[in-house]
Amino acid sequence: MREERNAVRCHDVEKVFGVGNVQVRALRGVNLDVPLGRLTMLVGPSGCGKTTLLCVIAGLLDSTRGEVEVLGQSLANLSARERVLFRRERVGFVFQQYNLLPSLTGAENVAMPLLAGGMRRGDAVRRGRALLETLGLGDRADALPSQLSGGQQQRVALARALVHEPRLVVCDEPTAALDAETGHAVMDLLAEVAVRPDRAVLVVTHDNRVLSFANTIAQMDDGRIVATNVQGANRPPVEDHP
Repeated sequence: MREERNAVRCHDVEKVFGVGNVQVRALRGVNLDVPLGRLTMLVGPSGCGKTTLLCVIAGLLDSTRGEVEVLGQSLANLSARERVLFRRERVGFVFQQYNLLPSLTGAENVAMPLLAGGMRRGDAVRRGRALLETLGLGDRADALPSQLSGGQQQRVALARALVHEPRLVVCDEPTAALDAETGHAVMDLLAEVAVRPDRAVLVVTHDNRVLSFANTIAQMDDGRIVATNVQGANRPPVEDHP
């Protein structure tokens, strides 16, 4: 077995919004490791800082204090442009509201990260179409988002997050807008397709129905990680076999 490596390391991370008397301390010294080859869930009550932490890890927000290292790279050492390029190449995003462009087909939506990286449109769309086929949506690749169910839209969003082969996939409430059966189907697909030995998946969720899909569960409260459970998850970590 290969020694476990971490995709994300957070050490004493703080995030403060506002100044003076209107300061809000969203993160209060977070320490968190997100290992490769595992699906890690970040859980806790509304307002505890989960989404803020996710945005700091993804480089969408700067931390106020502390160290954030993603895939061996200290985010504090990157310029704004370098951070954009880092996210484009190394991070995939899955959102609760899907964030699909309504005028583009499923395959075209999936192709967007490749187009942003400079790939020719025809090649990017073909790759997007092939990935949708893998995810069971080949027959819906030419449909607009308005012609897709919620579960189908979330699968398109998952394909978009994976198409450029990122090593970190971050998901913000991916099942909150779905019924139980569809949410389980999306999480099953996420666990089976997204988790690899060289990739980490980090999911923020309030949905207790999907906790069994996690390898690691990190509990947040009042801007801190208060507990981490790596024993109760039903799925084994993905190992890198020789």
